[in-house]
Amino acid sequence: MTIARDLVQLGKLVAAQHGWAAAKAFKAYEMPDADKARLAACAVEILKVFPQAADRQSAVSGWLSAALAVQLERHLAAPVQVVAGVLAVDGQPVYGRREPVDGPAAFGGEDAGWDGHVWVMVGPYVVDLGMFRAAYSADCPPELARHVHSLFGQNQAVYVDHWRRTRQSGLSYEPQYVLTRDEVTLLMGGAYRLIAPQ
Repeated sequence: MTIARDLVQLGKLVAAQHGWAAAKAFKAYEMPDADKARLAACAVEILKVFPQAADRQSAVSGWLSAALAVQLERHLAAPVQVVAGVLAVDGQPVYGRREPVDGPAAFGGEDAGWDGHVWVMVGPYVVDLGMFRAAYSADCPPELARHVHSLFGQNQAVYVDHWRRTRQSGLSYEPQYVLTRDEVTLLMGGAYRLIAPQ
């Protein structure tokens, strides 16, 4: 899918879950420097409390993204969406499959029945806490680990870029589903269990 078609598709997915006003706000948003600083602070705060989990990377990307989205909504006056889909490196999927998705079935509980990738969109900007964490873990798909290590190096925490530029980095974020507020809340239950185990 081309970037323009991806953006149109994501706009339709946002509209399906949150209405056309949310889709218009998503497309029109430009990130000012103050929002960039707040975003970075929120990401650092989330990563400090999340333990490094070596297993269930797709679930962890959902939990991280839900927690980040909730924090960003508190600190930014920006359209924030949690998106599920395929993360590909040089066109090859490393998380997820290019098949139809039943979002309500996949995200109907705290433990998402999802094997794809989950990230946050702040307007047209990809904000991904899960990618670097996955790339530095032992069970990461080798294509992603090699790509991240060669392009970004070690000790990166959050990937933020305008969606149109992600492919210049060899990454593609292919949206398949935009989560509802209720689904994000359910994921927060899984995130909380990871942060504060009983």
